[in-house]
Amino acid sequence: MAIPVIYTARHGETEWSLSGQHTGVTDIPLTAHGEADARKLGARLKGLSFVKVFTSPLQRARRTCELAGFGGQAEIVPDAIEWNYGQYEGVKTHDIHKDRPDWDLFRDGCPGGEDAAAVGARADRVIERIRAAGGDVLLFSSSHFLRVFGARWIGLPPSGGANFVLSTTALNELSYEHSHLTEPVIRVWNDTSHLAG
Repeated sequence: MAIPVIYTARHGETEWSLSGQHTGVTDIPLTAHGEADARKLGARLKGLSFVKVFTSPLQRARRTCELAGFGGQAEIVPDAIEWNYGQYEGVKTHDIHKDRPDWDLFRDGCPGGEDAAAVGARADRVIERIRAAGGDVLLFSSSHFLRVFGARWIGLPPSGGANFVLSTTALNELSYEHSHLTEPVIRVWNDTSHLAG
């Protein structure tokens, strides 16, 4: 039996990812550079086939998926949407720290938005759906959701996502160590080699 590989991709650059603003449910487009990087991601994924392709409903993930060549196969998965930052939507971390110097997203969550446990519950539902697919799957989403997803894949608490960095248009590979599928592992994380040159 072939061991399934789950590829997760963060969306391309947006104006807010460039500026460092928390971009949760605000539906902003990719920059021209982000679109170019999404095409490079498509070249990296060329030749791979997937039993399912899933994407966040937000246009930055859907457009990355489309430009990478998988728009026609993609299914929108509402649970794969980015963290809801509530009152911190559009705000930079250093500005939050002016009022709350010890604030940490993964520990404290966001007033009027989600905490790590809520994002973790959504990630668990996406993982369940992916494991039921029975083959290689490709998932397009956003940074903090995918960081929590990576943590949950290997059995860490949702707050464990704090230990994973993720660049725009980065690719990750998650799988299993053995064919009995009881030992989930991260094979590759934050691969941006396709963006070089």
